[in-house]
Amino acid sequence: MYGKLIMNDIRKSKLVSITTAAFIVASAALTSAAAMLGMNLSGSVDHLMEEAKAVHFLQMHSGDIDVRKLQDFADTQGNVEAYQLARFLNVKGLDISIGEKSLEGSVQDNGFTTQNRTFDFLLDLNGDVIHPADGVVYVPLCYKKDGSAQIGDTLTVHGVSLTVAGFLRDSAMNADITGSKRFLVSEDTFRDLEGSGSMEYLIEFRLKDPAAFPAFQSDYFEAGLPSNGPPVISRPLLAMMNAVTDGMMIAVLVMISILVIIVAFLCIRFTLLAKIEEDYREIGVLKALGLRARDIAKLYSAKYGAIAGAACVLGFLLSFPLLAPLMGNMRIYMGDSGRGVVTPLIGALGTLTIFLVVMWYVKAVLGRFRKIPPAQAVRFGVPMEHPNAAKGFCFSENRLLPPNVFLGIKDVLSRKKLYMTMFAVLAISSLILIVPQNIYNTISARSFMTYMGVGESDISVYLSQTRTDDVRQVTADLSAALAADENVEGYTVLSGMVFSMPGTDGRVERLRVDLGDHNAFPVMYSQGGPPATDREIALSSLNARELGKTMGDGLTLIVDGREKHMTVCGIYPDITNAGKTAKASFEPGDADLMRVVIPVELRNKTEAAKTVSRYQWEFPSATVTAADEYVRQTFGGTLEAIRKASYASAAAAVLLTILVTLLFMKMLVAKDRYPIAVLKSIGFTSADIRRQYMTRSVTVALSGIICGVILADTLGEAAGGVLISSLGGTAFKFAVNPWFAYLLSPLLLGACVMVATVSGVSDIRRLKIPEHIKEAY
Repeated sequence: MYGKLIMNDIRKSKLVSITTAAFIVASAALTSAAAMLGMNLSGSVDHLMEEAKAVHFLQMHSGDIDVRKLQDFADTQGNVEAYQLARFLNVKGLDISIGEKSLEGSVQDNGFTTQNRTFDFLLDLNGDVIHPADGVVYVPLCYKKDGSAQIGDTLTVHGVSLTVAGFLRDSAMNADITGSKRFLVSEDTFRDLEGSGSMEYLIEFRLKDPAAFPAFQSDYFEAGLPSNGPPVISRPLLAMMNAVTDGMMIAVLVMISILVIIVAFLCIRFTLLAKIEEDYREIGVLKALGLRARDIAKLYSAKYGAIAGAACVLGFLLSFPLLAPLMGNMRIYMGDSGRGVVTPLIGALGTLTIFLVVMWYVKAVLGRFRKIPPAQAVRFGVPMEHPNAAKGFCFSENRLLPPNVFLGIKDVLSRKKLYMTMFAVLAISSLILIVPQNIYNTISARSFMTYMGVGESDISVYLSQTRTDDVRQVTADLSAALAADENVEGYTVLSGMVFSMPGTDGRVERLRVDLGDHNAFPVMYSQGGPPATDREIALSSLNARELGKTMGDGLTLIVDGREKHMTVCGIYPDITNAGKTAKASFEPGDADLMRVVIPVELRNKTEAAKTVSRYQWEFPSATVTAADEYVRQTFGGTLEAIRKASYASAAAAVLLTILVTLLFMKMLVAKDRYPIAVLKSIGFTSADIRRQYMTRSVTVALSGIICGVILADTLGEAAGGVLISSLGGTAFKFAVNPWFAYLLSPLLLGACVMVATVSGVSDIRRLKIPEHIKEAY
């Protein structure tokens, strides 16, 4: 019986059933895809870490090294499972060319290495440990992705030619944001290249108890072991850096799927209430005959159960073709997830969750049956509405608006509750359309440098101890050249140094501090501001969190062998250098100089590319990049992933707007059959009435889209901040493209509303006065 009733009801309301099913399909597909992507990402990262036997503790070091002292430390540490010292031959990008392309513009520290013996293996795209032959090189995957290298190309380093034999997965340096990339060669080839660059060392440990990492790190620094390099990298940080690109895309998909689910609920609520109103007299008769409200509700929930069940199954099946293109980056960089059957089960669980939530919501809406009085329902056949009059909106006093426009606006103001569904859907569609694009624009904008621990500038110059024999001398020469350059508006020198920092528990830690004038190119501070005296220090948000420091707290550094007491004056975001940096302005003494950053502002910004080329040629040991190019290279993979998600969100927003508007207008016309018949009987033409409905649609669309744009700039910005905070960022602000957010997006959604409204009110001309005028009572 239920099957026959369901099929008959679906045939009678094809549009309602199809639209409702479409929303549930979209919700189920997105939820299932996001769940399976999350499971695959987790599995792929774990699989890569296990296959490569990733490190638990990694300290990069440039300069002299005492191998015996390191070995003795490893032998006396009970928590050390394995130890190795890997070589990293740092070569200037200017000296590396692949085919006819030079890596001169690369912001990465490119270096050559050999395969490790016990752990931290470099893998091929099949997940196997690579053992390169003489005369060949395996290239980092980022150069395959950007088209710089192909198998069979010739890579040249200082006159030594090598053949690109393949590409490698690197558990420590896969991600673009790591800042370093390893090229793999054989032992003999490495010896041939040793004179081509400066040697850097990767001091690596695997621990028996990874949870004891903080104690091990403290012991390492207390022993005075080499640490002239970036902050220590831990296993969880490696996993995070490998996962961040696809993780942000998954987060965007989850956000979209939640919004689509909300739209689905709004649609279900509206269609259910419309159906209850249509069947009002029949429901009253059934209740008068003694049928319980719960039994009547089962008739309706059976239909939505069938629709939701079929839609969820279809959504689950559609999630697989949706999954394939989104998995591309993950498969290349990390390989198989190893989760097998578990992944589809997680997707099915996500789909089942959607089904259960939909049925719970349907049951909640159907609770209205208990409030339907049988006598009133049988007598009148419709619920007794009490629309709120729009105060100050009297037809007889209207002098400004055309009659049809006036009546359309008056209806919206009188029945605000009815139009709230369409309003909410349009606001949500605006969110879905604008927020992912705003996130993409923000990460790709030059201003995103302020989240990378460096103030916004036109070009940036980077000098590191590994690339330059005498950093201080080259810095002085560069400063002189910049001071004499007429096109340079301003610049400052920021020196990155490492200081020991005694902790409250007696352990010694190391803190990377950028010294210089931090007012010239300020970063964005979430609390406080830049250091104003030599006793103030600003901390990156991740450092502040790990050290348990906030504004006004004290912090002690060891400078020239003496304790220097500092006060925390500010907290800022930094998503580079493992997110662990600090800023101060005191004299450094004899501290180890790791790197120098020189942000530069130009008078004629159109000559940025020419200026970059000139300084790169004059100072080959430096890395000189335009701000836009630096952001692109560092976050290229992340940008590509978010761009894919933004395309999917745009398609979802357009589809939602068209379907909901079409459904809403058709059901509104069906609901208003009697008022339409009355208007026709007193002389209004079908064209007049259509104009009234167009006015209603435009009024709701305008208010909904404006609300959506405001929410995108507030609630959407907060959601974007959650994504960026996963990288160590805080104080997130959208870099909005005003043409897209405030003009193109509203026009696109407005056009969708207009097209759907024209189609939705087309039935007005077919309504006959005699057939519907009698429906009042």
